[in-house]
Amino acid sequence: AVQLVESGGGLVQPGGSLRLSCVASGFTFGVYSMKWVRQAPGKGVEWVSSIGPGGIIKTYHASVKGRFTISRDNAENTLYLQLNSLKTEDTDTYYCQEDDSRGQGTQVTVSS
Repeated sequence: AVQLVESGGGLVQPGGSLRLSCVASGFTFGVYSMKWVRQAPGKGVEWVSSIGPGGIIKTYHASVKGRFTISRDNAENTLYLQLNSLKTEDTDTYYCQEDDSRGQGTQVTVSS
């Protein structure tokens, strides 16, 4: 079964940085595109970024472009999201996702 385990979230001040990780298992990680999405309580899921199987093709939501960087290590079955210049509106639970499968999420809180 597909398993995705996110980590790396936390409390950070505006302008700060975090690096999220997602360890994948139960499928051939290196042949699938992956994405990060986020969701606040009571709100819909928002796509954040996607990356192709080889790690070359990357796309970003306009609200995070230039601040967030997606990457992957296929040898380690791990997906990353580097979050820089964080804003209060980036506060959400962040999930990695493959097709319809998501992990339990990691909470990012940006507050002074």
